[in-house]
Amino acid sequence: MATIKPFLLVLLFSIFSRISSSKTHHPLDPLTREELSLVQLIVKKSYPPRSSPVFHYVALDEPEKHDVLSWLAKPEPEPLPRRAQAILRVHKQTHELVVDLKARKVVSKHVHRGPGFPSLTLEEQTAANDLPLTYGPFLRSAAKRGIDVSQVVCSVFTVGWFAEEKQFIGKRVVKIQCFSKKDTVSVYLLPVEGLTIVVDLDEMRIVEYKDREVAPMPRAEGTEYRLSKLPLPHGPRINGARLVQENAPGFTIDGNVVRWMNWEFHVSFDARPGLVISMARIYDPDQKAFRSVMYRGHISELFVPYQDPTEDYYYKTFFDSGEFGFGVSAVSLVPNGDCPSHAVYMDAFYAGPDGTPVHVPNVFCIFERHAGEVMWRHTELAIPHVTIAESRPEVSLVVRMIVTVGNYDHVIDWEFKPSGSIKTQVGLTGILEVKAANYTHADQAAASEEAHGTYLAEHTIGLYHDHFLTYYLDIDVDGATNSFVKKNLVPRRNTNTGHHRTPRKSYWTVVTETARTESEAKIRLGVGPTELVIENPNKKTKPGNPHGYRLIPGPVIHPLLAPDDGPQIRGSFTNYNIWVTPYNKTERYAGGKYVDQSQGEDGLAVWTRRNRKIENEDIVMWHVIGFHHVPCQEDFPMMPTLSGGFELRPTNFFERSAVLKAVPPPPMKADGCGVVEP
Repeated sequence: MATIKPFLLVLLFSIFSRISSSKTHHPLDPLTREELSLVQLIVKKSYPPRSSPVFHYVALDEPEKHDVLSWLAKPEPEPLPRRAQAILRVHKQTHELVVDLKARKVVSKHVHRGPGFPSLTLEEQTAANDLPLTYGPFLRSAAKRGIDVSQVVCSVFTVGWFAEEKQFIGKRVVKIQCFSKKDTVSVYLLPVEGLTIVVDLDEMRIVEYKDREVAPMPRAEGTEYRLSKLPLPHGPRINGARLVQENAPGFTIDGNVVRWMNWEFHVSFDARPGLVISMARIYDPDQKAFRSVMYRGHISELFVPYQDPTEDYYYKTFFDSGEFGFGVSAVSLVPNGDCPSHAVYMDAFYAGPDGTPVHVPNVFCIFERHAGEVMWRHTELAIPHVTIAESRPEVSLVVRMIVTVGNYDHVIDWEFKPSGSIKTQVGLTGILEVKAANYTHADQAAASEEAHGTYLAEHTIGLYHDHFLTYYLDIDVDGATNSFVKKNLVPRRNTNTGHHRTPRKSYWTVVTETARTESEAKIRLGVGPTELVIENPNKKTKPGNPHGYRLIPGPVIHPLLAPDDGPQIRGSFTNYNIWVTPYNKTERYAGGKYVDQSQGEDGLAVWTRRNRKIENEDIVMWHVIGFHHVPCQEDFPMMPTLSGGFELRPTNFFERSAVLKAVPPPPMKADGCGVVEP
């Protein structure tokens, strides 16, 4: 990249300063392209010319929550100050900066001294992946295996943390695994086994190399997934499933604010979590006002530990958001494939390693969904000689992002319903993590203690692994002051006393328990029946019930690793399915601020040791969902989407059903030419 001359730097600095100060922003809007460029200029100006800072993360330094809520309450609010936070690597140190965009200067600078490193940049991953291809020992290893190096691609894998390993403490290292792409584009299915390649990212060189053994290479046969390359006959064929939407979408987008039916919310992009939903409010016709539901929600971390303890695979215990960045790994969505034909798209920008803005087109799509579901219905048969049937179709609004980290693709949805519910869903698809092994039949793998997976094809084992998704949910039910309530379903024995003796022997009732501190809120789901509600104890319905939102949990998962194992120490936020903490602007990431090679010194499990007060406070709920994944042959070579999610559902929030008066759309009919008309 050409060096910017000093007088041009000053000129650009002045231009970007005027641009950034002339625009009015929603206080939670992500940094624009112009603001990212301004951050780049301010930061570089604050360092010596030859220091070459590498930008690992740049994002909005969001205002304090009370300032944002005050801004929202004003009819014509003045713009709040815009600041950015930046995490850099300079001379093998991690620097944290806060940049004031209006004042055009760095207002805070701190050097991180503890364990852990910032997320990897795409560019340094690419550079590390290229190193083996010209490295003499690797070339000899490839020749020994009969592999043409021109048919090899390599991929970066984080190394995790294990207390017994001392040689790389304090160094930013990754491991490289290489794959053959001969006769396939499913490169992750043809691993080159028996090699250890360690790269120091700060020095960008290979610092350890081992060649232990030659394992048989899996076959490329049957790994093709491109439709144009697949042999005939194709099938099953998807016919007549297109959704046609009349006229314009039923929602509006004003900057980053989306309005649809009775909902209003803010959509933003962050290089770490990716899709962030903020300030979700729903209109209540009885109160003739919007009422707050959720201040902020996003995926906080995705922990994926693989279950092969052998030398080639033991370190594969990934934290996809903290180590690689969900936002940085988000992909441009494919119309008519990833999203329906009537979807509306949004773009995003993040800072590249030199600070230059990187454009990600079509990173989010927003669309109305009508999949034939029923919003509500009833057929009245109790009235003699009269039949009454009423039904309303379920229509919802979906905001979608897709993240590809290595072999896996993650389809992330936030779905809003007119009833007041918010549903989340994550779909897992893509290519399995496999290893090559000297097996030719499933019986051989089953009899071996070294397989650690399912035999899928010749010499191919699909490795056992887990997916732990942790959601950050700052729920504000009718305001920020809330409580976490457990409504336990308790069986009772009918005592058959008094004047109401019946043959009934048992029943269940609800025993309500309000969590006062963080320790009282930690829950491992699946132990006993309970309803989990975020309530506003200060506001009640006319009959006297506290306003609330109930969590209908997602797929329950519990960790199976030993609590003293390094990966589980780092992933200790998965020890419970539910956590509740007092709101703290700096506590957003369950695995801590610096996840790469972290040692469990930061994060959700550490914060909650303080056992802070959470009753009638501004609180955040964290929900861990996931899957223990035992691969099967249907997951090979391309995994059909496996989905799971949860629902936030109003509970005594409204005085009555919010969709009682919902008006169905006019009926549609085909005109004989495949066109649908009202």
